[in-house]
Amino acid sequence: MELPRIESLVHGVQAAFEEGGVLSLAQAHFSPRAGQTEMALAVAETIEQGGALVVEAGTGVGKTFSYLVPALLSGERVLVSTATKALQDQLFARDLPRLVQALALPVRTALLKGRASYLCLHRMELARQDGAAHDAAVARVLARVETWSQGTVSGDLAELPGLDERSPVIPLVTSTRENCLGSPCPRFRACHVHRARREALAADVVVINHHLFFADQAVRDSGMAELLPSVRVVVFDEAHQLNETGVQFMGRQASTAQLLDFSRDVMAAGLQFARGLADWLGVAAALDRAGRDLRLAAGRAPAGSRLRWTGEVPDGVDLGEWHAAMQQVVGACRTALAALDTVSEIAPDFVRLHGRAVQLMERMDGFSQPCGADAVRWVDVAGALRLVEAPLDIAGPMRSLWQSPAGEPEAETSAWDEPEAAAVLSQGKPRAWIFTSATLGDDATLRWFAEPCGLQDARILRVESPFDYASQAAFHVPLELPKPSDPAHSAALAAWVGGAVVVLGGRTLVLTTTLKALRTIGDALQARFAADSSIEVLVQGQWPKRRLMERFREGGSEGRAGCVLVASATFWEGFDVPGEALQLVVIDKLPFPPPGDPLVEARSQRLEQAKRSAFRYFSLPEAAIALKQGAGRLIRSESDRGVLVVADTRLVEMGYGKRLLSALPPMRRLHTAQEFDAALRALTTPSTTAPTWP
Repeated sequence: MELPRIESLVHGVQAAFEEGGVLSLAQAHFSPRAGQTEMALAVAETIEQGGALVVEAGTGVGKTFSYLVPALLSGERVLVSTATKALQDQLFARDLPRLVQALALPVRTALLKGRASYLCLHRMELARQDGAAHDAAVARVLARVETWSQGTVSGDLAELPGLDERSPVIPLVTSTRENCLGSPCPRFRACHVHRARREALAADVVVINHHLFFADQAVRDSGMAELLPSVRVVVFDEAHQLNETGVQFMGRQASTAQLLDFSRDVMAAGLQFARGLADWLGVAAALDRAGRDLRLAAGRAPAGSRLRWTGEVPDGVDLGEWHAAMQQVVGACRTALAALDTVSEIAPDFVRLHGRAVQLMERMDGFSQPCGADAVRWVDVAGALRLVEAPLDIAGPMRSLWQSPAGEPEAETSAWDEPEAAAVLSQGKPRAWIFTSATLGDDATLRWFAEPCGLQDARILRVESPFDYASQAAFHVPLELPKPSDPAHSAALAAWVGGAVVVLGGRTLVLTTTLKALRTIGDALQARFAADSSIEVLVQGQWPKRRLMERFREGGSEGRAGCVLVASATFWEGFDVPGEALQLVVIDKLPFPPPGDPLVEARSQRLEQAKRSAFRYFSLPEAAIALKQGAGRLIRSESDRGVLVVADTRLVEMGYGKRLLSALPPMRRLHTAQEFDAALRALTTPSTTAPTWP
């Protein structure tokens, strides 16, 4: 964007955040916050000088405006990456337009997601050939997609109301890197993915997500390779997820789901474009059988488990069966290659399918070789089987990216090695990298985040939340419950939570550390309140996540039943429920990383080999961060009130509990059951701006 450069970006940002500044036009009831301004000035300084800034901004600071305002006022081309599509959509549809209007800037913005978010017109046309489309429910959803496709401009499936993210229709109407035909596609000119990339290349501010960023680092096929070299300012919001997201893309993966998808696509393309020229049903059946036999070779490991893979085969898997199943996959791919070779000139679909067969064979061959150094290998067991080899963190691959000086291309694996990168950046200042989140560590150096991301030399800033936690919230550890190691713990906690729910009339979120506890507590609470029309118990997995969140936020409004939500995994973060719909958060156990997880074990072993305590430097910080994220669900605005319960006596009985307690917001502690009951009943009184606690 070509804007008149402000004489001093720092001064311009300072003015924007002052009383009566331009931000008062963008935000209703705006009032200056010292922490928000402090962060914004630090971002402005980093943009001016270049380098990396890591900011932990507590809940309520207003970090989104703190990085967007200086980024927009800088006149630089900006890339903003988020961890979730929900925040991505919020930034693009709400926050950016408000700020661009308030700042009166001629800024072009664009939203760029991965292929799986956009309708693929070509695959939608093929979808009716798929066997799944014969199911009546699938056919109905597919018909809705076809109708919507005629009017959508963006092709973003998030526009389609009520489309379940778990719908079997989604893989039928979206493309992947493997099955996308690219420019030879007959619908390329109308392609929604291609259009979104073109708009991103022409925009001044582009909003992406971490998965898209790292996918490009790994395969250079997301459209980012053209975009990134021309960007000088890069912001990562929800940066606490960077390491885990990056690890997913910087190793190698293969899955039986990929094989079954390939089988389905071979049959659909063969029957549509080359019927009778090869035994497409036989080819597809061989691929399908190979995928299913590989899944069976993993044995009876329960869904959701991870199998260590430190030797020739995963733990507990028969050597002969595993090797035979792997060879069967390669053989089925060779049979598919032979059939595809005979029809490659008929349609571009066959050329792409040929490449996918070769790639599947190469991936399987990679998993027959020894695991790479500083990497760990395992098998994820679910409905499909996923073979994974991943680095322990992203520090090595990414350090050159964060620290690369302007005008010098990075290592060959980086998306910044395009020749135009040097030309663009040598004309100005070094790149500015901003990393921010509400939870990045439990010490002054934010080691938990900085070390695995290769950011030890970055500038570190911690901005405290403006909320008055001492008056707005309290926390309690119920000492009367069984020890967390006791098998009766989950059932006892469910009974205990049920009593609190009766007092509050719902308004309760229960966060569990395991799926087993989720099921035990969820089943018990649903059974208890089955006949009570005033309480509705929601359990993760029974509804789509989006629907669960919407229903819980509604709470007991308009005569509805009050809500209890029992959840795990992703609900520990990114679930925002301001107001009285949520006033009690219960965490079942201290969220230590699972000791049997292969990645956890490998990271722990590396620390021990370096003479560093795995518990002190890994397990404890991981638990502190997760606890901090879970506790952060409670207070989301200045008027919220609530109680946090951690149903694990280790928090107050073990020596390490002090470190975990220090990670929590400064809430008042309720020592006894009587104090907890009184605080709970106080929450049923009308809220005031200055809540009182008994």
